[in-house]
Amino acid sequence: MDDATREKVKKSVAEFVAPLVKADGGEVFLVALTADDVHLHLAGTCAGCPGAAMTQKALINPVVAALLPKATVKVTTGWRVPKGAEKIE
Repeated sequence: MDDATREKVKKSVAEFVAPLVKADGGEVFLVALTADDVHLHLAGTCAGCPGAAMTQKALINPVVAALLPKATVKVTTGWRVPKGAEKIE
């Protein structure tokens, strides 16, 4: 994946996903990003929240699909943030 596309994905998550997650007391972390896979981690009040599946389906998947339509999106939750994950604000 080229750097421009990578930055577009990060910017879209920062603009459209992070503010809504943050409004509920959560945090978004980018764990991995390739042309084929996008792995985000939700922490804070999103850790273990049953609404995380809805957040992925209604919010995260469409944002990622707009830029990487063939990518698989993985969303994990929990208080422990995966090592090396980058907080998206």
